[in-house]
Amino acid sequence: MKNYNYILSILTTTLLLWSCGGDEKKQIANNGPAITVKTNQVLESNNGPMLAVSGKIQATNAADLSTRMMGYVNKVYVKVGDQVRSGQLLVAINNTDLQAKKAQVNAGITEATAAFNNAQKDYNRFKNLFSENSASQKEMDDMTANFEMAKARLEAANQMKNEINAQFAYSNITAPFSGVVTSKTVEVGDMANPGQPLISIEAPGKFKVIAMVPETEISQIKVGTPVQVDVKSIGKTITGKVTEVSSSARHTGGQYLVEVALDKTEVDILSGMFTTVNFPVEKITQSDMVLLPKDALVTNGQLSGVYTISDNNTAVLRWLRLGKTFGDQVEVLSGLSPEETYIVSAEGKLFNGAKVSVQ
Repeated sequence: MKNYNYILSILTTTLLLWSCGGDEKKQIANNGPAITVKTNQVLESNNGPMLAVSGKIQATNAADLSTRMMGYVNKVYVKVGDQVRSGQLLVAINNTDLQAKKAQVNAGITEATAAFNNAQKDYNRFKNLFSENSASQKEMDDMTANFEMAKARLEAANQMKNEINAQFAYSNITAPFSGVVTSKTVEVGDMANPGQPLISIEAPGKFKVIAMVPETEISQIKVGTPVQVDVKSIGKTITGKVTEVSSSARHTGGQYLVEVALDKTEVDILSGMFTTVNFPVEKITQSDMVLLPKDALVTNGQLSGVYTISDNNTAVLRWLRLGKTFGDQVEVLSGLSPEETYIVSAEGKLFNGAKVSVQ
């Protein structure tokens, strides 16, 4: 019995020492210097300040040049990056077959012209004879019909020549306007096919943005609305104005195409750059929304959260479910309530349980 009491006493003493040691460790961990932080209060609004959607810059005046005839490429006169003027020859396609057809058409025109002249002389002669009652009505009718047929054959031959000349235009690809060559998909010796893009050119200086707007907000977008366009790759913002709003999303998967003409700017932008187009909207939803600055977010893989402050003045990481983006703010669907306080910035590295001091 004495041994039992002795063992029990030892165990009790050990537990007391361990408990005191645990409290001491906990106290030491919480006695670190407080991290100075800046806080802000969650905003609640039923008016989204901006509707942000993705877009892509395009040249206002651009063309993909192709041909309507099949033939081997004889010569390519330009390369990507070249400045070209309106009417300048860019690509020459072999037109030997057209030359042969043109010779045949010219021969046909010569023959039709001779037949027409002869028929016209006969018609005029019989017309005089008929007026003097020296030719019958049937003879006059036959001469008239012969003359009209010769005239029609000559007209057909001339129209065929116009068709051949039009085809010659497609064997010599010229620039429709002055600009810069942005793409070249053909080389000497290649077979050019009808409709195949050969050369692409763009007129520099004027750009537009093509953006896709969801169906829930498209009714708020009007022609003439001024917008702000953030060019992600160069970190610049350009102003613009809505010029076109599509009324159908049949071929665009539920997204409505909106075209924005960019204002003239000294910013060095290029076609193909991705952008964020910020549309000012009066009301996005009937229910109140919680908005949070993007800069305050903490990300970890696919998770996004924000640091809040507990009653003990310690940092607490709160994971959030986010919604739409409005300029530099993002909608919080869950995880943060209106009027709550969150940490905007800190003068040290925050972690869960870190002591904080509000500046």
